[in-house]
Amino acid sequence: MMTGKTRLIDGNSNTAMLKIIALIFMCMDHAGKMCFPQIPEMRILGRIAYPLYAWCLVVGACHTRSFPKYLGRIALIGLISQPLYMVALDHPVEKFNIFLTLFVALLGLWGLRERKLLSQFWAPVAALALAQLLQVDYGWKGVLLVFLLYAVRDTRAGIAAVMIAFCLFWGSSSSLVTSFFGLRLDGLFRSDLGGIFTAALRLQGLAILALPLLLMRLPGRVRLPQWAGYALYPAHLVLLILLEYALGVTVHWEHITNAWQQLLALL
Repeated sequence: MMTGKTRLIDGNSNTAMLKIIALIFMCMDHAGKMCFPQIPEMRILGRIAYPLYAWCLVVGACHTRSFPKYLGRIALIGLISQPLYMVALDHPVEKFNIFLTLFVALLGLWGLRERKLLSQFWAPVAALALAQLLQVDYGWKGVLLVFLLYAVRDTRAGIAAVMIAFCLFWGSSSSLVTSFFGLRLDGLFRSDLGGIFTAALRLQGLAILALPLLLMRLPGRVRLPQWAGYALYPAHLVLLILLEYALGVTVHWEHITNAWQQLLALL
């Protein structure tokens, strides 16, 4: 199944559709954090978003004609989004948005793809170290998921195996999910199979809910202009800020002021 330096994509390659779905779940996650903390199910369902973005990056890396241009687009949208991200989600300038995670992962994929000066070995390791150094969103584990999905991109069974194993690992240090839309799950933990449910029903591990979307093949194809696919992320942050205003939630403009003062201090 080899075609030059790339292999066929066996999962869902309709990245426009996946980006729209990922945005819906990301909006749900962020609104749950900032506006509706009393509805934990919004944060649970929000776990679906990142694996979809990671997979879209893998598909994009397989099809791009220019890694430098692809990296430039990721960097540009990340820079544009950062002030909105800080205000909407109450983060200081040192906390970067998801596009830095994707940028670092794409650097590693570039090395894997090009295989120059043994870059298939050192580039992924360097990317993981950089992710840890910069404390990117989702951490080095988020970058590792991109590399693993890239390794199994030509087999749906491999994608499923990676997602199941990785989500069990990813969720191991996160909190247990004991209820879901009023359905109590406590009884599962006390059953003979309690060890399995205790391992599986953890907040970050429920990113496994994204798996059917990664594997499905639908007739037809959703199409978006390239600029629209990138604009969705900052647009959802603007909508979140407006929602916070409408609900009387504090909008944290002070992070912009603090970032400006830090910049002036450096100059």
